[in-house]
Amino acid sequence: MSTRLNIICMWICFILLLILGVVMVASTGTCVPGQEKLVWYKTFLGKQCIFALLGLAVAIGMSCVDYRRLRRPVYWFWGLCVLLLICCYMPVIGKNLNGESRWIGIGSLTFQPSELAKIVLMITLAHWYTTRRECAGTFWMGFVLPGALLFGFPLALILWEKDMGTAAALALSGLCVMFASGSRIWLIMLAALLGGILLYLMMTSSPNRMLRIEAWYDPRAFSQGAGRQQWIAILAFARGGLSGVGLGDGIEKYGNLPYAHTDFIFAEIGEEWGFLGAAGVVALFALMAYNGIALAVQTQDTFGRILALGLTCAIFWPAMLNIMVVTTMLPNTGLPLPFISSGGTNLLFTIASIGIITSIQRHTPVIRQNYWPLRRLKDIQKP
Repeated sequence: MSTRLNIICMWICFILLLILGVVMVASTGTCVPGQEKLVWYKTFLGKQCIFALLGLAVAIGMSCVDYRRLRRPVYWFWGLCVLLLICCYMPVIGKNLNGESRWIGIGSLTFQPSELAKIVLMITLAHWYTTRRECAGTFWMGFVLPGALLFGFPLALILWEKDMGTAAALALSGLCVMFASGSRIWLIMLAALLGGILLYLMMTSSPNRMLRIEAWYDPRAFSQGAGRQQWIAILAFARGGLSGVGLGDGIEKYGNLPYAHTDFIFAEIGEEWGFLGAAGVVALFALMAYNGIALAVQTQDTFGRILALGLTCAIFWPAMLNIMVVTTMLPNTGLPLPFISSGGTNLLFTIASIGIITSIQRHTPVIRQNYWPLRRLKDIQKP
């Protein structure tokens, strides 16, 4: 399959998921008390439509710009990203919601720097391994400096924000990039082991996180407390059955399922669209990931190849972790579903990632070995 077909398939999957997101936010967001009193552009549906259109404009603009221009100011981007992550802890600018310091707020506007960090860190790793390809398998230049400093320091800031879901998804994306760039497998396994130990220590040191773990083991026993979201999600899937109860006919969103329009919107998809609809969403994300990886493999430019892989992983892993949380395969981490969950920053930067991947396809020469003139030339040259 050519890269043009790959990017077309990615856009088809992305548009379908985006449309589904607007439809499901319309179905679930209007059930939140107080929405009917707001001006249309302040409602969840209005914000979703505005940010979707704005994201599409950004994606089209990014696709028209040569992605290689991102390499020159890459460390400026990295420094700005770190500064914004640090601002989340400042008492005036940073906003603490539900005990988590993920946002920067100016008036009524909020911004989540960790969403920007997903793109910036993938660009930074791609630039580092492109300029130091011969050192990719070494310990210091191929693992410690890019893994611990350029990638690990911002990741630690995100983890310290108590945003464990985003940190886990970003760590998985970074490990995939490092593996594909040539880092030694035993070093990557060591990093994964250390990350798992750190995650375990952070969970056991917090009574709230341990309560989430206990609720994950038995959601029914904690159905009126820490396990309420996952227990109601199970009931929503059970009520939806194979084909669902119908769009707009779900009942769990009416005060039973907290955050039904954001982190647990996949449960409402299961209730209203059934198993077939939920499986279709998983299939769309899997198809998008397949085409993103296929595009990266066929890209001749090293920077473009690594960046396309990194951005594809930065879309795929958050989606899979969200789905695993909603289906009680993982403890509750508070991670939105890309393209579908209600939210501004996440939606905007995730769509921007599609624009950068499109730019890679448009501005990178691809030479296919099985292309007919080249194959024919090889046959002629054979004695």
